[in-house]
Order: sequence, then C-alpha cells, then structure tokens
Amino acid sequence: MQVAAASDLATAGADVVGVATANDAPAVLGDLQGPVSELLRGEAFRADAGAATLLQLDGKRIAVAGLGEEIDADAFRSAAAAVARLLHSIGGSLAWLMDDSQPLAADEQARAVVDGIVLGGYDPGRWKSTGERWEAVERLVLVGSEEVAEAAREHATVAAWANRARDLANEPPNELTPQRMAEHAEEIASGLEHLSAESWGPDRLAELGMGAFGAVGQGSHNPPRLIVLRYEPPDARDDVVLGLVGKTVTFDTGGISIKPALYMEDMKGDMAGGGAVLAGIAAIAELELPLRALAVLGATENMPGGGSYKPGDILRAMNGKTIEVVNTDAEGRLVLADVLWYARTEGATHIVDFATLTGVMNRALGDLYTGVFGNDDAWRDQVVAAGNRAGDHAWPWPMHRRYRRLIDSTFADMKNQSIRGQASPVYAAEFLKEFAGDGPWAHIDMAGPGFLRWARPDYFPHAGGTGYGVRLIAELARSLA
Repeated sequence: MQVAAASDLATAGADVVGVATANDAPAVLGDLQGPVSELLRGEAFRADAGAATLLQLDGKRIAVAGLGEEIDADAFRSAAAAVARLLHSIGGSLAWLMDDSQPLAADEQARAVVDGIVLGGYDPGRWKSTGERWEAVERLVLVGSEEVAEAAREHATVAAWANRARDLANEPPNELTPQRMAEHAEEIASGLEHLSAESWGPDRLAELGMGAFGAVGQGSHNPPRLIVLRYEPPDARDDVVLGLVGKTVTFDTGGISIKPALYMEDMKGDMAGGGAVLAGIAAIAELELPLRALAVLGATENMPGGGSYKPGDILRAMNGKTIEVVNTDAEGRLVLADVLWYARTEGATHIVDFATLTGVMNRALGDLYTGVFGNDDAWRDQVVAAGNRAGDHAWPWPMHRRYRRLIDSTFADMKNQSIRGQASPVYAAEFLKEFAGDGPWAHIDMAGPGFLRWARPDYFPHAGGTGYGVRLIAELARSLA
C-alpha cells in the first residue's frame, strides 16, 4: 500500500474519505460536518468501537468509523480496520482525515490507521477457488503533515511484513513443510540488500550436536531444517547483534503424546514465532536500520512414527546438557534449546525468542497479550515496551531461582515437563534459560495472540495468523539502532 500526504481534502484526490469519531461527525470534516452529521442521525449511527458506515454525499463516498469510549491507538486501529472492511468491494484510494482534537498525537494516529487498514484489510481466503476476492486499499492519503506521512510509510512497510507472517502461519501444512519454510527465507533474503539466508538438514544438526532439536523431527518424512538469516548493514553499530529466535514447528501433532483431534488443524500455526522472526528481520532490512541482526529458525514437524522420539528418552543438547523427555508434546522448548544456544554462539549479544509455547499462557492472558520472561529485567522491560508501543501487546512475567526445581530430573540434567501442573509458562522459561547463554535474553510466549482460534472484535476479524511479533521486532530494532 502506498502512503502519501495531502495538506487538505481538496488535493487528496482519493476515491473515499475516511474519518474516525467518538460521537457525532467531527469538525475536521469542515463544510461537510453538518451534512454528514445529518446523514449519521438518519442512519441512527452509534460511534461504538469498530462500527462503521459508508455515506454518499454530493458524489463523495465518506466512511465514518466509531472510536468508542476509550480512545487510544487500538481504537484508531479498529476504526481504520472497519473502514477497510467497508471497502472490500471497492478498493482504490482512501483519504484519512487526521484529527488534532483527538487525545492521540497525529503521528500515533497515522501509525494506528496504517495498522488498521493493512492488518484489518487482510484476506485470509487466498486458497479459495471460488467467491469474490477482497479489494485492498491501494493508496492511503493522510490529510496532514508530510512528517506524519513519512513515519506512516515506515509503519506500512512493517505492517505489510506482518501480513507476510500471517500468510506463512495460514499456509496449510501440506504446503509449508520445513523445506518450504527454508525456501521462503531464501526467496525473501534474495530481494533485500545486506540480508542473507542459508539452511541445513539433519546431517548438519548432528554435526552441531543438536540432539534436542534433531530428535523432534525424527518421526516425520519431512526432515527438519535449521534456517539462519543474517542482516549485516555496513553502517551498523559494532557492539550489538540482535538475535531473533523462532519456534517453527510447521505442524504439531504432539508426537507420541498426541493431541486431541479437536482444533488440531490449528497446529499449522505452531510456526507463528518463526514466521514473525523471518518477517521481522526482513522488515529491519527493508527499513535499512543500522543494526546487525541474526535470525535462527528451528523448522520441523512433530509427528508420531516408528522413528519418533519417546517419553523416557534422554537427549543431549548442543550445549552438552541432557534432557529427559517426559512429554513429546513439549517439543517447542527442545527445538528452542538448540537454536537459542546456536544464536548465542554465532554472536548474538541480545536475544529474543518467539514461540507459541504453552496453552496455559493462552488461558492466563487470552488472545490479546503475550507473556515475556527474561534473565535480565531491563532487557525484558525494553522488549515489553517495544511491543506495547507498536501494538503487539506484552506483559512481563517473573522468574526466580526457586522455580528451577520444577525442571529437576532424577536421570538427566533436566526434564522437559513437570507433572505438577504448576507455573507451566514459568517452567518453560526456566527450561529455556538453561540454553540462553551469557547476555540478555527474553522469551515471548505468544500462544494466545500468535494464532487466533476465534476472530477478535478489533482489527483482527478472522481466525488464524496475526503476524504477532513483527511490529515488536521492528520497534525494538529502532530502539537499538
């Protein structure tokens, strides 16, 4: 989507005019305020969050969206998404009236509107052979300053990459195998300057001593792939390498500890963390941020079969630590154990991992917030703040040395699950901490917002992938550059 600026509505030259309101037609409409207000009263329009209507006035199309009672960035995202949905059968260009009377600053309004239009206008039905396809807004004209539009252009780039991550999460598992994920990485890297990608299969995993990651893929006919992307801009600072690690389980049956059949189809989204990492480093590269970044994805399927790893197995990870397998459905932490250590050994100074890791996190925070853990409170809080600024909502969770006893094993250095059922997300974070190495590390458990089982009444009106993490990554990278 192109983003442009116009000083007034007369020069915007758009097919549709969009505006958000908390009550009646806003004054920013100028001479149109009175007639629009009359039309809204005739429709008994209520400016509730997510409500929108398309008006016809003197040959103009005017889309009015409600902000609701609590006006913040999410209110503008939802309002803009409602307008995008109104335009599904129209497409074309949209002029959005920036409103200085609102409590949100103009640049924040602009970023939120871009999110709403791009993310809220996403079409998940790309595999349908029949039916009308949605028309996307091709051009957004922000009626305001050029400075505001410039910031919005960068955000449109990030939002587009978030939609690319959604495409990956929604791609069916018969198409998105670990090998295909590696091909996606190579295709993306080939189109961006200073970004490279490479990948390896089981033989290389064995050479590296990745016994934990390698074990998870043993039961599948589609072999696992270690996918590594490096962004090396020439003007980058030399003291920081942002490490991005993604759980990329392209389909998770649970292995021998098989999952219930109900909603198992959603397990194609168990690679949403890896999809966010891939799209996130691509966004950093397209924005040309002066920051070195390393992305490591552990791509695998978790399938039952004659070669599958089993409860009772003891695995040796890349850092030499041994793991007793208690549950083969706690596979994500086994994958991350090796790829976290690999990222650190490859020079990452500050690491964030993204994983749809524990269902209990979904129960705790639902599908809106992720839980964030870390071995360094300042780094954890910086990650949380970046997410909340960007619209990827995050919340800090505690870690404490006394939780370590939950991963104790009689037979190995640790086990991959506790039968106590206590503090499951913290348990998983304590497990990962054993492989994070020296230096700041944060773990994002994105089981809820990463892949929606049900649509949300905001700017994610469909089940499936959300691209959670891409906006966070871009915002975090900006703060470090």
